[in-house]
Amino acid sequence: MRRRDIHQSYNFFEYVRTDGGVPAVDPDIIDVALLDMNHSWPNVGHDSIVHAVLECAEGLATSGLKVRVLSYDVRRRNALPDLAGGRFDLYLGTGGPGHLDPRLNDGVSEFAQGIHESDAWEAPLFRLFDSIVAHPSAALIGVCHTFGLMCRWSGAAHPELRAEKSSGMPSNVLSPAAEDHPWFSRFASELPDHRHFRVVDNRLFDLVLDGGGVTPIAFEDEHSGTVTMAEFARSGDMPRVWGVNHHPEIIDREHLLAVLREKRAHGEVTAQWYEERSHTLENVMVGDAEQQSRLTSEYTFLGVLRHHLQRLIADRGEEKSGSALSRAV
Repeated sequence: MRRRDIHQSYNFFEYVRTDGGVPAVDPDIIDVALLDMNHSWPNVGHDSIVHAVLECAEGLATSGLKVRVLSYDVRRRNALPDLAGGRFDLYLGTGGPGHLDPRLNDGVSEFAQGIHESDAWEAPLFRLFDSIVAHPSAALIGVCHTFGLMCRWSGAAHPELRAEKSSGMPSNVLSPAAEDHPWFSRFASELPDHRHFRVVDNRLFDLVLDGGGVTPIAFEDEHSGTVTMAEFARSGDMPRVWGVNHHPEIIDREHLLAVLREKRAHGEVTAQWYEERSHTLENVMVGDAEQQSRLTSEYTFLGVLRHHLQRLIADRGEEKSGSALSRAV
């Protein structure tokens, strides 16, 4: 299925950037908060997450309800959604450039990638994470930079600059905990050796495990303490607060290549930025590797996202039915 223009609005889906203000709450709309960590840096991950919500919402569409993604520019505008337990029950966090500690992003250091920022957003973001973990029905899925911030917030792992950037489609390995997990054991059962899987990677930092508070689900390899997927809270069989250090939102290869070529033609990105990403899509994410990437995306992102959207749609439908019944009585 070819991805659509995310700026369009559908009878079951809408996307809004909150730079111009936050729309009013609507009982017929399920709002999903998107934490944009890109600091206006060129990327394809943000829009890919929006498209993933669109496609999941289409598959779960219920008459009379709409799913709306509200995108908050966290790092550049210090914009954050409401704490869990109010407007939002589902939060998604993107990848982004620079160091995982905003105090170190001086705009000059190589790892800062040109980002110079204040840390004013960090404490409010960590309070948001606290509220999500504390609220039993709230869910968070964090990708790459967001996952690193979740690790810093929880104390589960600390970032270490890699000697060489990880990019392309390297292999990761499931942890022993994944074998006993009701969701990730299903992932393991579909892998040839029940352990190793391919990821779409583009990162400067490793996240080195420090201790308790989380369930590590995957590592970079069998020998390091570099955690690449972790569960911070679970609800039933599914992760409720969950993060990955790769890019499972990168799914639709042909569409993404077209987007990359358009960005390059318009001068929006550097040649190095374009070549890193197009090389993976054109030369690595093909054939069996593309199928493996889709399997990883299904179990580490899409399946979890679909589960929580389905729950929210079902709950809102029950609320509407209950309200209608009360009015009738």
